[in-house]
Amino acid sequence: MNNHLAPKFNKCFGDYWILWYAISNSYSIVESNFKTLLDRYLESDTKAEFKTKVLNDSDVSDISVILDTIVTYLDACNRPMILDPEIIVEKDKSYCKISKYYNFKTSSIQINYDTEIVLKTIHPSIAHYCVDSTISHEVTFDVYLKNDELYLFKNEQLISRVSKHDYHLIQGKFIMQLLCTLHNNEEQDWISTFHGSTITDGKSSILFVGASGKGKSTLCAILASNGFHLLADDVSPMLSQNSHIYYNPSAISIKKGAFRVLEPMIEYFKELPIVKFNKTKGDLKYLPCSIPKNDHYPCKAIILVNYKINSETKLENVSVKTLLETLIPESWLSPKSLHAKQFLNWLADQKIYQLTYSNTDSVISEVTQLFKKLNS
Repeated sequence: MNNHLAPKFNKCFGDYWILWYAISNSYSIVESNFKTLLDRYLESDTKAEFKTKVLNDSDVSDISVILDTIVTYLDACNRPMILDPEIIVEKDKSYCKISKYYNFKTSSIQINYDTEIVLKTIHPSIAHYCVDSTISHEVTFDVYLKNDELYLFKNEQLISRVSKHDYHLIQGKFIMQLLCTLHNNEEQDWISTFHGSTITDGKSSILFVGASGKGKSTLCAILASNGFHLLADDVSPMLSQNSHIYYNPSAISIKKGAFRVLEPMIEYFKELPIVKFNKTKGDLKYLPCSIPKNDHYPCKAIILVNYKINSETKLENVSVKTLLETLIPESWLSPKSLHAKQFLNWLADQKIYQLTYSNTDSVISEVTQLFKKLNS
């Protein structure tokens, strides 16, 4: 009847199904009972045929309600994604007043900012790569605020233009372009940039996700100071070629509430400068970490982090539904069909946990044991 509204991919995860709709690039998590009704609806030639199938196969009190629910659901899942219009804008060179140079392992770049405020949108997280000057650089970025809009250019080409209130979109676009530069890829080569931080033991990696204030960054800082390596903070990119998570050079963003926890275990933490960006973010410190041996590792588990004061350390299985409700809304996922299929296959191979913690020593031990289990 409406097969053109059907999801392009679907995959079962225990009691749940994850459906991917190509037209909207959206992932939907539904229970098995709803998936069965949805399949019958999509296989029916008419609404009358669907009603007959359902009434014959099950005890349903109000078939009209079910039908309306499915129609509304499919309508929501098949709304075309909104694409950014292609805009040709020439860079305004009068705004390029502050120049900073950064030397990474494989690349050198220059970034021009117009003010100290705009500089704070990008510079603090990569300040540990900043050098006084560079003789040559491969890529030049320009970031400036004009008429209440933030502009990001890469080698004279406009990458993004957003309202100044949506500065986080500029941050995300910059990180994506920086990753492409460092790893010699194009934006279309990535499956996703997950809103989460990734830790490696030198053999594999674990992706840590969680809502703001749940202790994700603090935990990664603790682990990175106790024998593990930070692969990526806040933005964890996964490449289509091998479905590995790749190195993101950004330092860990630490909120003021975690200063007290980290000061005793990180010798130089007190000396890190405090960054005041806006009232919402509050005081921040950016903690640079040692570079991992390799620039990419396979991810073998995803952990939903939950810091809870005075709690026992507990690692327990959690449903894919609970995970994706946190992971998907703030992550970027490629709209390409190949990448959607790769994402679902990758997700099916992951161990999914929730980690509740408050004690530093016990959480380090718990993660250590998990890595041993994953690598065995």
